[in-house]
Amino acid sequence: MGDPALSRRGFLAASAAAGLGMTALTACGGDSGGSSGTTTIEWWNISTTEPAKGVWAALARKFEAQNPKVKIKIVQFENEAYKSKMTTLTSSGKLPDIFHTWGGGILKQQVDAGLVEDLTDRTKPWGDALLPVAREPYLIDDRAYGIPFDIGMIGFWYNKALFDQAGISEPPTTWSGFLDAVRKLKAESITPLALAGKEKWPGMYYWAYLAMRTAGAEALQKAYDDKDFTGAPFVEAGQHLEELVALQPFQKGFLGAAYSTPTGQAATVGNGKAAMELMGQWAPVVQADAGKGLGKNLGFFPFPAVEGGKGAITEVFGGGGGHALRRGAPQAAVDFLKFFASEATDLELVKKTGVLPVVPAAESAIADPNIKAVQEQLKKATGFQLYLDQAYAPAVGQEVNDSVAALISGSMSPEQVAQSITKTAKEEQ
Repeated sequence: MGDPALSRRGFLAASAAAGLGMTALTACGGDSGGSSGTTTIEWWNISTTEPAKGVWAALARKFEAQNPKVKIKIVQFENEAYKSKMTTLTSSGKLPDIFHTWGGGILKQQVDAGLVEDLTDRTKPWGDALLPVAREPYLIDDRAYGIPFDIGMIGFWYNKALFDQAGISEPPTTWSGFLDAVRKLKAESITPLALAGKEKWPGMYYWAYLAMRTAGAEALQKAYDDKDFTGAPFVEAGQHLEELVALQPFQKGFLGAAYSTPTGQAATVGNGKAAMELMGQWAPVVQADAGKGLGKNLGFFPFPAVEGGKGAITEVFGGGGGHALRRGAPQAAVDFLKFFASEATDLELVKKTGVLPVVPAAESAIADPNIKAVQEQLKKATGFQLYLDQAYAPAVGQEVNDSVAALISGSMSPEQVAQSITKTAKEEQ
């Protein structure tokens, strides 16, 4: 990531700087013994919506049936609550046996703190056979500390019927064309965009993509390594976002809206009350779970290019989900990761939950045309940037989220956003 390895104390300081809760939790870790000889594995994940929630529970039961002396204890949290709980557990030095990870900077700091199992040797050869782009976020110094179960990208999910109503014949490919589409939707009294302003991370996607389009994908990592986001392209990214915000494109009350609640961002799109949302490959599932879903009216297009920018429309912002193990986790936890990364399991995940496969042989199971569209974008990607609040150290990632949220709410300027992120990056040790 460009930063020297952090001590556990440095990680905790970064976590505290991120402003996340530090309330005490009970200790984690599986019970590897007992009179019955049963090993209990605690599995923390963020699959709280259907169908993934039910599918994952069924997979745990299937694994238990195949391994009678292993019990899987599932613990599930909503995205932001999970981050807070994991920060708390890291402060105690005790992580769950199996836990969700996005890889990147946060995983690196957990690894540097000595809390995560090195899976390089324990997962050969099956781990090495997974898609290389999916494995990338979990490789640290060429060692594997996580196993992916999903890969994808952020892009615009849109309502074809509302686009037709506004006279938009094709999804926009340039930023100016995108702003024109927003104006056309507003002219028809259609809310152009849904945003979960309360949770901040969905708003970060806009600034991150605009920074990629103005400065180029590699510039985001270089800015983090150099601890300097004050360059003109990053300020310009904020100015472009200001242009969008000035059009008042978001739903009423967006600053207080969550992502997956019945009145949140996903439901607003899924119920046909907004024309678009900028979200990952999981969007169709959450739209249908939180709202009604759009069915055949749902479409997908990549984030537009910015005229005069150094970035290309084929440069992708996104990531996926993976699992890591606490250091010293029992062999049963490794066995579960192998089971979860098998062709049979991946086929089931692709068919029932709409994830993109990480096992090459499971690609044939993709049926949804929008998921195929995402996959095609990933295949022709010329650059890839992990989510900034995962790629960067916790304090820096949180500052990106906070500053961009302040820009969207009108309380910070593009220059102040760049300066604030830079200040936090320089303070991060």
